[in-house]
Amino acid sequence: MKHSRITTLLSVSIGLALTGCVNLAPEYSQPSAPIADKWPAEQANEGQEAKIDELEWREFYGDERLRQLIELALNNNRSLRQTVFAVESARAQFKITRANRVPSLDGTGSSTAQRSNGETSRSYNASIGISAFELDFFGRLRNLREQALETYLSNEESLRSIRITLVAEVASAYYTLAADQQRLRLAESTFESQQKSLDLTLRTFEIGTTSGLDVATASTSVDTARADIATYQIQVAQDLNALTLLVGLPIDPALVADAGIGITEPLAPLISAIGPINEAPSELLQRRPDVLAAERTLRAANANIGAARAARFPSITLTTSAGSSSSQLSDLFGGGTGIWSFIPSVSIPIFNDGALKADVRLAEAERNEALASYEYTIQTAFQEVSDALNEQENIQELVTARQSLVQANEKVYRLTDASFRKGLESSLSVLTAQREYNSAQLDMITTRLQEANNLVTLYRVLGGGWQL
Repeated sequence: MKHSRITTLLSVSIGLALTGCVNLAPEYSQPSAPIADKWPAEQANEGQEAKIDELEWREFYGDERLRQLIELALNNNRSLRQTVFAVESARAQFKITRANRVPSLDGTGSSTAQRSNGETSRSYNASIGISAFELDFFGRLRNLREQALETYLSNEESLRSIRITLVAEVASAYYTLAADQQRLRLAESTFESQQKSLDLTLRTFEIGTTSGLDVATASTSVDTARADIATYQIQVAQDLNALTLLVGLPIDPALVADAGIGITEPLAPLISAIGPINEAPSELLQRRPDVLAAERTLRAANANIGAARAARFPSITLTTSAGSSSSQLSDLFGGGTGIWSFIPSVSIPIFNDGALKADVRLAEAERNEALASYEYTIQTAFQEVSDALNEQENIQELVTARQSLVQANEKVYRLTDASFRKGLESSLSVLTAQREYNSAQLDMITTRLQEANNLVTLYRVLGGGWQL
């Protein structure tokens, strides 16, 4: 009979605690995306929809060395680790708030000895109970749990976004290093060619067929090429340092030796992997981790309003216990030793309602701020995609034009050099033609880098690797 009463008491207490009667949080509805319904008209490609978000980065990036560098960065980048720890912290906080919604059952035991009037009395107690558990009648704990959950999920999405950005940054840094390695090789080749031209000019000067001006001009070109070599050596070293920082540990030289070869290879596989875009902007962009993170933050702020509103209402807590007490340890669990207690309490805000109202207004302002942040995030995402698409539309024409310029300037340089060796052209004409040829090659390298970075950006902003 005693144990039946105890069981009934605890069951009723737990049942009351788990029954939430009211939720004071505003009803949440996903905000409409404040962007156009379609991509820019010129980007309305037709054809099979490209499933970018289903294409992993390992499939998109074909350079094996680049894939190894990305893998290293995902495992060792320190900035990424900071976010991982932040997610773990948010996960722990969510578990704490979730645990607060159910009673915690504690067990206690004690032994007391007391001497009075020459006699010693002893008592022994053992009990289990619920201590100061809040009954969530107005949804305060429920909304705090919802807020913690949405904060945790927001951090999870932020972690995915940072990982995706890191993949793109490593690829961009790798292609930048490749471009500067090409520029360095071009400067070295130019220096050798200019040195040969200077030697030839000096010989012709000695026999009186060229002027001192030609010698000075050729010498200046050699010094310029030498300075270019030093400049690009510095740039390559800085590129390597930047890539090392992203990777998070020293890089095996074999992974970056002749990286410039990668950027000279055709990028058509990357272009075809991206393909046409037929998905509506709102559908595509709302799968981006940064947009999802912003919406999760908005949901958390919405739940926080409910918690702030509930704090203005009475708080009901419950303390219960059941156990045994005896003067003899051997009789502690015997008949007639049962004890129990049931202590409900109510806390009613009286003189701090002004502060509690301000807390509600603060929560509402934070929700509005989160809404504005969400809308700005999705608008920024739309701009990123639109800019990348517009650049892609024109980059191929630019590549074709640069290639034609390189070929034309190479032909001019070869013909001028041949005429110079026959004594039909001055050394100044050769230097001018070579300078134009080198400039065209540098422009071609820059355009190739621009093309590669555009593809990296498109892959990121359109959904590539979002399942990472």
